[in-house]
Amino acid sequence: EDLRADRQPEFTQVDIEMSFVQETDVMDLMEGVFKEVLAAAGVQHEFPLQRMPWKEAMDRFGCDRPDVRFGMELVELTNIVRGCGFGVFSKAVEAGNVVKCINAKGAGNWSRGDIEKLADVAAANGAKGMAWIAYTDADAELAGKSPIIKFLGDEVHGAIKQAAGVEPGDLLLFAADTYGTASAVLSALRLHMAEALNIPREGHALLWVVDFPMFKYDEEEKKYAAEHHPFTMIPEADWDKIETDPLACSSYSYDIVMDGFEMGGGSIRIHNAELQKRVLRRLGVEDEQMEEKFGHLIHALELGAPPHGGIALGLDRLVMLLAGKQSIRDVIAFPKTSSASDPMTGAPNAVTGRQLKEVSLRLL
Repeated sequence: EDLRADRQPEFTQVDIEMSFVQETDVMDLMEGVFKEVLAAAGVQHEFPLQRMPWKEAMDRFGCDRPDVRFGMELVELTNIVRGCGFGVFSKAVEAGNVVKCINAKGAGNWSRGDIEKLADVAAANGAKGMAWIAYTDADAELAGKSPIIKFLGDEVHGAIKQAAGVEPGDLLLFAADTYGTASAVLSALRLHMAEALNIPREGHALLWVVDFPMFKYDEEEKKYAAEHHPFTMIPEADWDKIETDPLACSSYSYDIVMDGFEMGGGSIRIHNAELQKRVLRRLGVEDEQMEEKFGHLIHALELGAPPHGGIALGLDRLVMLLAGKQSIRDVIAFPKTSSASDPMTGAPNAVTGRQLKEVSLRLL
């Protein structure tokens, strides 16, 4: 994966697999583990952990690994701006998209130039532009400053202020796009503004994000894909939706999130051969392809398998957060540079033809 502060080419993963379990069994077990680990590290935290549905996490924070140690949650404005005079908003709603905002309290006094630089953050996450309204500390009437106010009208502007809880000194940042893009844009802006405004994020906050969707639609491939992986169990109440309404299918998958980082993720697996075939067909896998790629799994399930599942934890990432470090490179042995080279050993380096032959490789 792309190298980031919380990723390296090599990492330590604690993988736990369990049989005859439901998702609550896996999560209860892991909470016991985390309770002991945090206590050993001198960290106080309340258990049991909050279990937040995926949809709630996306609606409130714009991402499935929310940092809940501060507010600035996303505000839904779609119905408020429906048919308003600002074309960017009204056309987005007509197209079936959403309009949302965040309220960055304290940034309303920023200069227009500094505010408009935030468009770079929005663009990097898929936005075609970024609308904003600023209310300075001196703006007791909350008239606001923005190029878009004159198009909104007093009624819509008033409703937006009420929904966002606007006070003097606030800055509203908007996204009008598909649900996924608007969520990604405002999630990135939320984290950026928390840094820019030095919003306190003290201590540690852990929670579960649960009930992930089973499928998503891949716009590039023009077909359905698995949100987690195609072997994730679907609640029986959603089995009839696999062929008719796949995006409405939930799944028994769960992530444990800490301070805005995915600390681990897992799922209950499909243990029914026919159900596994239906899921693979929904993903566009033909029967011949299914036999070639997944025949060993299908045949094993036909012989009988217990309900099973598990979770995988990123140990280095956990150590990074408990140690109060900003990069995973600070807590692992032999960290790599941004080009994935090892400063200590000089790897990667040239190899001989004999070495390549030993591993059945040749250069063309």
